[in-house]
Amino acid sequence: MTTPAEAPADCPLCPRLVRYRDDNRRSIPAGFNGAVASFGDPEARLAVVGLAPGRMGANRTGRPFTGDGAGVLLFDTLLKTGFATGTYAARPDDGVRLVDCMITNAVRCAPPANKPETSEENACRPFLTARLTALRRLKVIVTLGDVSRRNVLKALGLKASAGLPGHGTEFQAGPYVVLNSYHCSRLNTNTGRLTPAMFEAVFRRARTLIEA
Repeated sequence: MTTPAEAPADCPLCPRLVRYRDDNRRSIPAGFNGAVASFGDPEARLAVVGLAPGRMGANRTGRPFTGDGAGVLLFDTLLKTGFATGTYAARPDDGVRLVDCMITNAVRCAPPANKPETSEENACRPFLTARLTALRRLKVIVTLGDVSRRNVLKALGLKASAGLPGHGTEFQAGPYVVLNSYHCSRLNTNTGRLTPAMFEAVFRRARTLIEA
């Protein structure tokens, strides 16, 4: 059977994440509380891959990187670099549209403490592989954080060590160029580990690569 590009909202594959989803349904009854589907342009040449939905971000709103601090910087940067149009208002009905870009996550369900276990990454990886494969015009993948980088490489059938870690690294992974960035979490931005200028530079480079 061919794996779909998106997990079902009530995906049963990871017992710990299912229990956490049930807990969140009780504590965030108006939230989405399910496996969050990718968002963006099906003809995208750029894919942005995060780690997993945040409890009060995508898990609550149902759209990747929407509703928490990480999304503010990501969508602001996509708007600045021409990969999005509209006005980001931290909700799925804000009218933001991605242009030549799709956002997805290595793990589609919110994990406790924002840390999926290795077994959960493995269980969800076929969806990531299918998502990337379905983007027939894909040229560049931006990975947000080292766990994302490793999962993308494995999803492409490569070793996790096939590309260098660290912010700003760039390498070939099969038919794609991978650009790695520090994750745009509030932890990284508040400490200055990642600045808006550093983050924007990654997407400027992605723009140059897809237009080459």
